[in-house]
Amino acid sequence: MSTTPPPQAVTSDTHPAGGGHPSREGAFGWLPAFGPRGRRAFAGAFGGYALDSYDYFTLPLSMVALAAYFGLDSGQTGLFTTVTLVVSAVGGAAAGVFADRVGRVRALMITVTTYAVFTVACGFAPDYETLLVFRALQGLGFGGEWAVGAILVAEYASARHRGRTLGAVQSAWAVGWALAAIVYTLVFSFVGDDLAWRVMFWTGALPALLLVWLRRRVHDAPQATAARERSAARGSFAAIFRPGTAGAPGLLRTTVFAGLLSTGVQGGYYTLATWIPTYLKSERGLSVVGTGGYLAFLISGAFLGYLTGGYLTDRLGRRRNIWLFALLSAVCVLAYAHIPGSAGTLLLVLGFPLGFCMSAIFSGFGSYLSELYPTEVRGTGQGFTYNAGRAVGAVFPTLVGFLADSWGVGGALVFGAAGYGLAALALLGLPETRGKELA
Repeated sequence: MSTTPPPQAVTSDTHPAGGGHPSREGAFGWLPAFGPRGRRAFAGAFGGYALDSYDYFTLPLSMVALAAYFGLDSGQTGLFTTVTLVVSAVGGAAAGVFADRVGRVRALMITVTTYAVFTVACGFAPDYETLLVFRALQGLGFGGEWAVGAILVAEYASARHRGRTLGAVQSAWAVGWALAAIVYTLVFSFVGDDLAWRVMFWTGALPALLLVWLRRRVHDAPQATAARERSAARGSFAAIFRPGTAGAPGLLRTTVFAGLLSTGVQGGYYTLATWIPTYLKSERGLSVVGTGGYLAFLISGAFLGYLTGGYLTDRLGRRRNIWLFALLSAVCVLAYAHIPGSAGTLLLVLGFPLGFCMSAIFSGFGSYLSELYPTEVRGTGQGFTYNAGRAVGAVFPTLVGFLADSWGVGGALVFGAAGYGLAALALLGLPETRGKELA
């Protein structure tokens, strides 16, 4: 028995909160339909997520230099990612509750402040243990930003275009990743490795510029705010774990399967995001500039994947889109990890479809998780399931780190493919929500 109400019929092509005009067709037809307030909300969420991505990738890109500076083995370097992602589950769940209780924009500002402050602090760490603590605290803000920003935009978006709208927000991750790769290439080309990794972390102060703009220009969707504030149960963990009865559907089943879906997708993704730079340098012998070139193919594929996946999640439905790209991502991971050492050009070219597929699968997450939960617990449900999946999926990069010494990084990367298999199975317990209107 399903524990979530069936999707509501689409009654209009506009969302009242957006204050816009009838929705238009085309890849970016959703943008003018948003209205001024909706577009500012989109810009704030996009900027926050791009800078969230930038701050996250300062660590993977600096991993080789960090390992040499502190004398770390693969297991210890993999632990950086696991600690960040596990603590981010706490931050993400807390941010979701804040979003339901104090509003989306206020919660967004808290998360941006947190990840910016502790990313900069990482650059001053005197030893491995201190850096591990600062990185964990950075995870508190990192965990909450996407869920809060996605909900903010979802509540302005029309049902017809919500998938591609949230896919566009998701594409900000590739923008931040690209910015980090460019800064990495410049910093490590002109600054010695012992200082360069610190400079990378210090550049994490960039999000401070966004905070001033968010405070003055971005506001929650009015109708969603009114609906949320009418409920006494807003921001309740008990509500998202309440089992259903014959007369009252609950959210327990939704929360369990959404958490498994998130675990699989993020386990696969973070395995690749964490270890591919190390794989390219240590096993493929690429220079800093060479690694940046290979990452350019991967990141450009990711950017187009986010946009394409957002469009397809509106056309195919949420579940079909995730199923399709779970299969394609698993195939790409296996191919990327087993290319012969002499096939350097093929490795370069395959980076594009790998980045495309492992990003397109994320495009439906913002709309899908928002549609699975009612307004009063939307932040709590989305924040918890996305970040619980992130925490459990964080085991994958550490497992790869410990196995890399005996299997090699390329061989251990196959565990990323297992995550995508788990995601495909989790969809069997979740309903399709395409076309559902949000308050």
